[in-house]
Formats: sequence, structure tokens, C-alpha cells
Amino acid sequence: MLKAKFILTTMAASLALAGCASVGPDYQRPALDVPTSLSVAAAPGKSATMDYMAWWKGFNDPVLNALLDEAHANNQDLLLAAGRVEEARALAVGANSNRYPTVDANITPTKLRTSQHAGSLPPGAEPISRDYKLGLSASYELDLWGKLARADEAARARLLAQEANQGVVLTSLYSTLAQTYFSLRASDAQLALADVTLKTRQEKLRLQKKLYASGTIGELDLHIADSEEAAAEISLAQAKQSVANTESALAVLVGRSPSAIAKPVIARGSDIDGLYQQLSVPADLPSNLLERRPDIVAAEQSLMAANADIGQAKAQYFPTLKLSSGVGYESQSLKDLINPASMLWNIGANLTQPVFRAGAIGALVSGAEARKTQALAQYVQTVQGAFRDVHDALNNATANEQIYTSGQHRVSALKDSLRLAELRYKNGYSSYLEVLNAQRDLWQAQVTVIDTQRAHLSAVVSLYKAVGGGWDAKQEVAAK
Repeated sequence: MLKAKFILTTMAASLALAGCASVGPDYQRPALDVPTSLSVAAAPGKSATMDYMAWWKGFNDPVLNALLDEAHANNQDLLLAAGRVEEARALAVGANSNRYPTVDANITPTKLRTSQHAGSLPPGAEPISRDYKLGLSASYELDLWGKLARADEAARARLLAQEANQGVVLTSLYSTLAQTYFSLRASDAQLALADVTLKTRQEKLRLQKKLYASGTIGELDLHIADSEEAAAEISLAQAKQSVANTESALAVLVGRSPSAIAKPVIARGSDIDGLYQQLSVPADLPSNLLERRPDIVAAEQSLMAANADIGQAKAQYFPTLKLSSGVGYESQSLKDLINPASMLWNIGANLTQPVFRAGAIGALVSGAEARKTQALAQYVQTVQGAFRDVHDALNNATANEQIYTSGQHRVSALKDSLRLAELRYKNGYSSYLEVLNAQRDLWQAQVTVIDTQRAHLSAVVSLYKAVGGGWDAKQEVAAK
């Protein structure tokens, strides 16, 4: 067994020779013209220093917090992404293992009968023979050109890319769920408004019927009131439909069972006005935007993997040196197997230099370089998209703030218009159509204000998503 130790020690020492050169380009981050910081001076709303990792807590709604926690635990897209991370991790472990020697234990009992008529046996020899082998075999490929190191580098980069893709799913889940919750609370508000409007229309129709019966108004005013009552019923039904559809969407996002999705029960927290009052815009945006967005991290890691693949491909041009050895015992008799005289060992090396491959290696290199070109384009596109997302989110938030302010002013003015129109109608100075138009305008303005609140909330959530809010790059994407 001393010789076995010597052989294994010799192979282990050869590890120091591995990786003496790594062919292929070393990765360098592409130089892009990006701003060092993003100005939010024009951004509306209350300015505050926000916790980007838990931005949703700024809305102070325990129900929203609970829904996000439920989604984090049960959402199927997130579970799917976690499975892909584990698969990539297994592939990375497999790629790294190729850089180490392989050692196998062998136990080989053999019983053989040789034909007595083949002429290969001496006269009187026993045709049945037995052979027993017990030993260890080891092999190792010296990574002289960095082929295995590049493969390990590529696998690790793809693992980090999958972890970052999990962050993409996480930030998308958080933002989509929050925006859907805001849509639900907006739909609730519109449902309440539609219910009040219907009751008003029903009361107005009741009064018009009395006036018509007394001959005070004509048939036209009666039919107009009747049609408006029907229109209010339609609006109420549409509001109920919107609420029900949004509840089922939330049930899917939080990962509930099919039976719970069929009959969704979604808790309510703050109303849309309460949520809007908590709205705040970050006082400043981080200058490390490129480092915190998971899709940019994933794109860069994919670029790094493609760069390492070029080194793997180019290493195929160079010789491959493999060492192998074995040590053990062999005997025709089992009782003599563990005996110093039965010991055997071997050690060898195999050097292979590709001579002719009909352009196969060149094709591998060209393919790897083409994939790097694609990965670079995807990385640049991702960076471009990131800054557009921030720009659009800020622009939408600014516009929605202006729309909300004007919408509130319009609602106030229309309330006065409706009051005056009703007064003029009662005194016979105008037709019922004037009252009807004022009612319609007021209702539409109130609906617009609610929708603007929802849009403004969603725009701010989009801003948090645009800077990778809800995902901790340092925690999630770390070297394993």
C-alpha cells in the first residue's frame, strides 16, 4: 500500500501544474456611457429616504405586507425560479469536480472456461480458471490551458445568472402584487361610488315618476331618468366584475389553491385614499443602479459565461495530458488475494494533440464568439431598458401628480355645477338634460381621480422595481 500512497501523492502533486495557462479572453465589463446618478428633483409626492429592500412597508398597510409574505412563500413562479437555481448549482458543482482526480475502487471476480478443442490449453490443463482483482484506480487531466478552469468559470457565472433571474421574478412578483392590490382598492372605491350613484339615480327616478304622475314634467324627462338608472346599474355590475377578477388575480399571485382561487377571499387594508396619503417618492436614487437590478446582474453573468466559453473552445486546439494509475491485488485464489506477492500497480500518461478535426474546433470557437456577441447585445439592451424604466416611472409619477391635482379641482368645480344645474332645473330655467350632463361629468371626474390615484401608486412601485427594490444583490448573488 506504500506504492499506492506514492501514486496518489504523485497525482495530487501534479495539481500544482494545472492551470498554468488559461487561453481565451479574460472578462472585462463593457464600457457604457451611463449617468453617475439620477435626478429626482421633479418627482412628485413626499420625499423620503426609503428602504429599497422592503419598500412596500412604506405604505403602512399590514394586509399588503401579509399578502407579499404569502406570495414569497407560495408563488409558483418563484418556486420555479428557485428550482432553476438549484439545477444551475448542481451543474456548477459538476463542472468544478472535473478539475480534481477521480478515484475508483474495483472488485472484479472472474470465472472463465476455455475450450479444450481450441488448442490454447496445454495438455492436462484445467479448462476452468478463476481470477480475483481488488484495487484502486485513479485518473487526472492536467488543466494546462485552463479548459477546465474556464468551464468552471462559465458554470459559476450561469449559477449567478440564475440566482439573479430569481431576483427578477421576485421584484416582478412584489411590484405586480402591490399594483394589483392597488387596483383592487381602486376597484373597491369605484364600486362604492357606483353603488352611491345607483341609489341616487333610483331616488331621482322615484321623484321623476311622482312629478310625471302629477303632470309637472313630460315623458321625456321620465325616460331620461329611467335610462340613467339603468346606466348606473351597468356601472355597478362592471365594478363588481372588476373587483371579482382582481381578487382572483391576487389569489393566483399569492399562490393559493385552485379551490381558493375559484372562490377568492382577499382581506382589505387601507382604502385607496389612505394608501395615496402614504405615497412617498425616494429623496434620491442610488448611483449603483447597475449593481442592484437583478436583470442587469443576470445579463452580465451570462456575458461572463459566454466569454469563458470562448476559452473552453480555444483550449481544444492544444494538447490534452491525462495521468492514470492503479494499485491493488490479483490472484487466481481468493485466499491468496491479500498477499504481498499478489500486489500489482501501474502508472501512465496520455498526451493527445488534435491534428485534423475538419474544422470542428474552429466551428466551436466561432460559435462561442457569436454567443458572446449576442450576450453583449442583450447586456447593453438590458442596461438601456433599465434607464428607460427609471425615466418612464419618474415621468409617469410626475404626470399623475399633475393629473390628480387637476382632477381634484375639476371634481370640486363639477359639484358646484351640479348644485347650480339642479337649482336652475327646479326653478324652471333649464331642462333636465343640463342636470344629467352635470351628473355624468361629476361621476366621470370622480372615477378618473380614483384611477389616477391607482396609476400614481403603480408608477411609484414601478420606480422601486426599476432600481431593483425588494432584491438584495449582496445577499442573493454571492459566490458560493
